Amino acid sequence: MTIIIGLVITLGSLLGGFVAMGGHVDVIWQPWEYVIICGSALGTFVVANPMKTIKDSGVAMIEALRDTSPKSRHYLDVLGVLYSLMRELRGKPRNEVEGHLDDPAQSPIFQNFPTVIANTELTTFICDYCRLIIIGNARTHEIEALMDEEIQTVKSDKLKSYHSMVTVSEALPALGIVAAVLGVIKAMGALDQAPEVLGALIGAALVGTFAGIFFSYAVISPIATKIKIVREKQMRLYIVVKQTLLGFMNGAMPQVALEHGRKTISAYERPTIDEVEQETLASGSGADARAVRKEAA
Repeated sequence: MTIIIGLVITLGSLLGGFVAMGGHVDVIWQPWEYVIICGSALGTFVVANPMKTIKDSGVAMIEALRDTSPKSRHYLDVLGVLYSLMRELRGKPRNEVEGHLDDPAQSPIFQNFPTVIANTELTTFICDYCRLIIIGNARTHEIEALMDEEIQTVKSDKLKSYHSMVTVSEALPALGIVAAVLGVIKAMGALDQAPEVLGALIGAALVGTFAGIFFSYAVISPIATKIKIVREKQMRLYIVVKQTLLGFMNGAMPQVALEHGRKTISAYERPTIDEVEQETLASGSGADARAVRKEAA
């Protein structure tokens, strides 16, 4: 929503200022200049990126528009599922715990926390490292190094769409110059026309330079930055899982291990200790957990 509001403010200021100076908006409307610039930008984007990145860029733009960064509810669900799993790891035999990890979609624990199970990659991350804890042979520092490597890999994949859009943003001013040059070439072919006609053609050519710079710095670059912000916030869930499980592996009680993870959450979204305690107390009963989440919603 903030992207739409920002673009409305930008366009309103730009067009309003132009009109206030005595300009005519219809002069800026040069659709073929925009076709040249935007079409060339799209073509270079397709050339430079594999299909997976192209599709993910579309997904990332939707996420940025909807601002799908984790909220307090997402963090509470992650902490709740980790608390339930740590209790199982402490008090249940290995085969019972593995049942939750082998098929999380059917696990009563994961079913109580829909925002976690909806995130397939995060669910897999949790299950994989809980399995390593069950095995019991890996050292804590080895697990931490492995987690860091995987988190870095996931982050790199998630930010590919950001880097690809930044590249397009950097290319747009040059593509605007290309469109302007083509417009000037067209104007040079009309040197025998009246000054009014020639002036209109030159003005239309200069719109290309304006459009390239505008799309670069006022549209694509801000959207790319928003994508980066949203995707980096999504990665915070992995950090919460990492710190919580490492605290548990180092001997902390489940409730104390949750604090290791909770403290890594930004203060703007961090749930309070009371909220976490309420969530973990309710995690013992599926019905109670659902009731608590219904009240929170």
